[in-house]
Amino acid sequence: MMGGAERRHRVMGQGHPSVVLKCAAGLRHPTLWRRHRTAGRCRPGTGDGRERGSGTVLAAGLALVVMTAMALMLLLAQSAVLASRAAAAADLAALAAADALRGITTGQPCSVAADVAARHGATVPSCSEGAGQTVEVRTELVDRSLLGAATGHARAGPPP
Repeated sequence: MMGGAERRHRVMGQGHPSVVLKCAAGLRHPTLWRRHRTAGRCRPGTGDGRERGSGTVLAAGLALVVMTAMALMLLLAQSAVLASRAAAAADLAALAAADALRGITTGQPCSVAADVAARHGATVPSCSEGAGQTVEVRTELVDRSLLGAATGHARAGPPP
């Protein structure tokens, strides 16, 4: 029968140097912590410390990617709203110019189109009268996004 000290060494695996076990990460086995002073370094799933903090870096990188994607989506949404505003300004300016061309309202068609476009925050870079009492108007918004100026194009005339 063995003494208490020998039994403890056998149970803990400290009786013989060939019994020393290694963790998957290369550190001493948890049952040998006291002998090798590696307490806290060799726990299941913790690795050997070289990857410590890598989850934080991964989360920060993922957050950066998500924020960049959201910024691009907001930029594209802003551009879509500005394009819609420019198209609406062109439509209204062309209808007003067509009414002036047909004599329903007073004024020159292109100056009426410029006035209506200005009320909607746009300028009229081109305005032309076409065949059959039609008017073609191009507008450009005064407000610009990072992707450039929003433009609109419309043609109006009498009903068919």
